[in-house]
Amino acid sequence: MTIKKSIMFRVGVVYLFFLGLALWLIIELISLKVFKADKWKAASRELERSENIVEPNRGDILDVHGMKLACSVPSYRLYMDLLAEGLNDRAFNSGIDSLSYLLSNFFRDKSAAAYKRDLQLARQRGRRYHLVHPRRISYTELQVVNKFPLFRDGRNKGGFIPEQYDQRKQPFGTLASRTIGKLYGESSKGGMLGLERAYDDLLRGTPGTSVMKRISGRWVPEVVSPPIDGFDIVTTLDIGIQDVAEHALRKQLVKHNAHHGVAILMEVQTGAVKAMVNLHRLSSGVYVEDHFNYAIGESAEPGSTFKLAAIMAALEDGAIKINDSVDTGNGAYRYYDRIMRDSQQGGYGWLSVAEVFEKSSNIGISKIIYENYKDNPRRFVDRLYNMGLNKPLGIEIKGEGRPVMKYPGDNLWSGVTLPWMSIGYEVQMTPLQTLTFYNSVANNGKMVKPMFVKGLSRHGKIVERYSPTVLNSSLASKTTIETAHQLLLGVVERGTARNIRNSNYSIAGKTGTAQVAKGTQGYQRGGVEYQASFVGYFPAERPRYSCIVVVTSPSNNVYYGNIVAGSVFREIADRVYATGFDFVVESEWDESSENSVYPYSKGGRVSDLATIFEELDYPVYERHPVSDWISTMASDSGVVFRPKPVPGGLVPAVIGMGAKDALSILENLGLQVHLQGVGRVVHQSQQAGSRVRPGSTIFIRLE
Repeated sequence: MTIKKSIMFRVGVVYLFFLGLALWLIIELISLKVFKADKWKAASRELERSENIVEPNRGDILDVHGMKLACSVPSYRLYMDLLAEGLNDRAFNSGIDSLSYLLSNFFRDKSAAAYKRDLQLARQRGRRYHLVHPRRISYTELQVVNKFPLFRDGRNKGGFIPEQYDQRKQPFGTLASRTIGKLYGESSKGGMLGLERAYDDLLRGTPGTSVMKRISGRWVPEVVSPPIDGFDIVTTLDIGIQDVAEHALRKQLVKHNAHHGVAILMEVQTGAVKAMVNLHRLSSGVYVEDHFNYAIGESAEPGSTFKLAAIMAALEDGAIKINDSVDTGNGAYRYYDRIMRDSQQGGYGWLSVAEVFEKSSNIGISKIIYENYKDNPRRFVDRLYNMGLNKPLGIEIKGEGRPVMKYPGDNLWSGVTLPWMSIGYEVQMTPLQTLTFYNSVANNGKMVKPMFVKGLSRHGKIVERYSPTVLNSSLASKTTIETAHQLLLGVVERGTARNIRNSNYSIAGKTGTAQVAKGTQGYQRGGVEYQASFVGYFPAERPRYSCIVVVTSPSNNVYYGNIVAGSVFREIADRVYATGFDFVVESEWDESSENSVYPYSKGGRVSDLATIFEELDYPVYERHPVSDWISTMASDSGVVFRPKPVPGGLVPAVIGMGAKDALSILENLGLQVHLQGVGRVVHQSQQAGSRVRPGSTIFIRLE
């Protein structure tokens, strides 16, 4: 082959190669344009968009008056993208000194030079998500930080990334905190305890989705499906009553150096729980609420408060009448190898059944039950079962302790079980279960399930109401219930609880003093410990509220239920009764005001309101001699000033006032004021006309 032919051959090979390459590229281009267009468009869209989950706002937990017991408060952690697209060297260097200085002044943990060094190093290392400071800041603080150099230029130009976290807060601190509950540390897991867990599905809401689209080099958010915020849970709790109950219980626990205590207040007809206190002593001697929900979870031997169930069983079976006589002897009575004792040395001798109950004679009660049921103990226990005392209440809050009630034929049943069961040993119930039983007597024999939530709301409007649940429509016959009522009234009028009797209203209830078993050690070894309790209802003639107080392991040689627990019951009842059951605060807004051409305002100081209406050139009329504090009403001819006197020694009505005026009046009376909301006062926890307790807390809600 000549040189010329060799060159031509090589040129031909190269030519054919490039021709084939060109043809292949043309075919691929046609394929991309025609056959694979949809596939690559979809891939392009994926690269140009990013789908995100949008978390809903968790609902609030409210008290019965709308006060926030738990709510989500946003907090923010500060990050910087040091390689943000718009953050060039010139912008960074011009703002770094001022930013470092302001960060140092804001957090006060290190010098401006240290902040500058950290930010410069992060930029050199190409950090796209640099943590400026580990502390989370509030929304109010964020408004300040947003004005700092670089930060005020936003994410693209300044690299500022404030990451939001929702923190669950309880505005009233530890008040009812165990009942309210809490979330897991990682809030996305939802409720961990209490109402937060029980109503987690309703509180958490439904997540939405959003898409971040890249348009002209910028990421722009677009909501695909908006999140649905969780419902607000309106509880039956009254934060004012909760505060009263906790104060009364804490004072007594400290006085007697007790291990822990419980106080529950319930509405008789509905079972609505108005207050539930659980206080536990730490090793430091401080009592805290958030240790354990003893009211719901601690199933223990109730002691003498169980005697009501025993007597009711005998009454229902016709085994006794309250005028029958019982020989209680000299204060000691043997059942097989065990000795039953009464608290009074030398015993009570002969007593009527009513007196046996009023004096809480162990021997008297046990003799009544043993003599009537020893040949057929199943009949007695069946009667207790028929009352539902062996069943849990099935409340929505998790952790309810199971009642324990032995049955004849069980391995643990013995010859002494029947007499000891009759006085509240060898049985176990929680404080809430015991209260529910007594509440049934107050409610004419109808047992209702304890209620913690009255409904759901959204944006301040009730969207669903919950109704009471009846567990047992008839606990016993009408005659037995009426007799039980008289027996409980007698305990306070003539018996072991005479110390809590008062002339203003009547109380019916039962004291309890039980020895606490120490596991396998029983009651004898290691020193005797006691549980003091009182459970009852008031006013006795028309029961409105039932209440139980249980104090475990009081020391200082005082452990009787009437003294340790009864005094707490009395203080709670006094405060609740003093507010007035049927008291209705006069509305500040007259219906005629809605149709008047003249404006009306919230109440306040007369001098301030007179100046305002004078400036507006509105006629003012004084219906009565005007006091320093007034409310207003619009009429057809002008604005009417009505006196709002502040009575000495009594809590005034501040409904309708602004926060400033209400705060001034109440603090001058020595009250601690807790405000929530904005606007005018729509609720006050201490009712107008009740006696002022200097130093006590009054909760005010504004709208």
